[in-house]
Amino acid sequence: MRLTGEMESLVTDRLLLRPLQPSDAAMIHAYRNDPSTARHQSWVLPYPLAKAETMVAEIMALDGPTDGEWYALAIVETSTGEMCGDVVCQLTWGGKTAEIGYTLSASARGKGYATEAAATFVEYLFGNLGVHRVEATLHPDNWDSAMVLERLGLLYEGTRRGAYWVGDECSDDPMYAMVRSDWEAWRARPRQRPDVVELAEITWRDARQVLALRTHRSQTRFVSPMERSFADALFPDVDDGGQPLVPWPRAIRADGDLAGFVMVAEPTAVNPDPYLWRLLIDRMHQRRGIGTMVLDQIVERYRRAGHHRLVVSYFPARGGPEPLYRNYGFVPTGEIDDGEIVAEFAL
Repeated sequence: MRLTGEMESLVTDRLLLRPLQPSDAAMIHAYRNDPSTARHQSWVLPYPLAKAETMVAEIMALDGPTDGEWYALAIVETSTGEMCGDVVCQLTWGGKTAEIGYTLSASARGKGYATEAAATFVEYLFGNLGVHRVEATLHPDNWDSAMVLERLGLLYEGTRRGAYWVGDECSDDPMYAMVRSDWEAWRARPRQRPDVVELAEITWRDARQVLALRTHRSQTRFVSPMERSFADALFPDVDDGGQPLVPWPRAIRADGDLAGFVMVAEPTAVNPDPYLWRLLIDRMHQRRGIGTMVLDQIVERYRRAGHHRLVVSYFPARGGPEPLYRNYGFVPTGEIDDGEIVAEFAL
């Protein structure tokens, strides 16, 4: 069942997504045989050239995305005219659902191409084909791919345990998806830097809304969920002197909209430095500069109170908050606390 006319090319700022050509088989064969590319993918090495040629021929026989079939577009760097990867989809349920995937050669990774290409393809699927749902699965260790899906607006829906096989190797199968209303909300989310950021006291009126704040799933490796933060605020740990920590929790409002949560452990006689305990920006409000504006207010609060430094700790890994703190001016102290780097900002 074919659902569309002949597929045309899609153009982004830096890329051309075009139908496959016979000559693409050689490039597909090359990057699919790269262990760094195949590590979290669905094929077994070595990947034969004949298999790439067959795949290209079968896809070229389709006029475009087709129910029950995998379809692919070549990703071409417009600056060089060279193919550097592919983006794929399979329609199911009579074209109502599209599963997507993407692969880039090693030389093309780290440039944002996967997000750029996949976002354009998703827009085509929703906007031109009228699909109701876009979904994707990935290897549980493929955090880079998870971050791509999250930048597209897809939501983590759960993990099927021991559900995916590649040859004789089995892994869990995390699942991401978005329906049309999710896509429309993601496209309409605020993206500009807010004029006003307020650190507001949390009351019974907005506690449930604050509790519902969420980061992207990949960021839960670095940022505690709101349930944990509320529990820590209600039943705080004790300091080195055996006294409970003193939490200062606040809702973050950006131009009046609830956008995040911050909590500081107040200075005590045993720990005289304020400690930035939690900072969570909701997934719908990230990349707006809100984190920096929150830090400005935290710094000013404790500077006026006469304190000399603000302390934070973080896990040093891709996708974590380290760039925010480093760029702001936090300097590692050399101390490691439960695997986290301890850093300080001079007030």
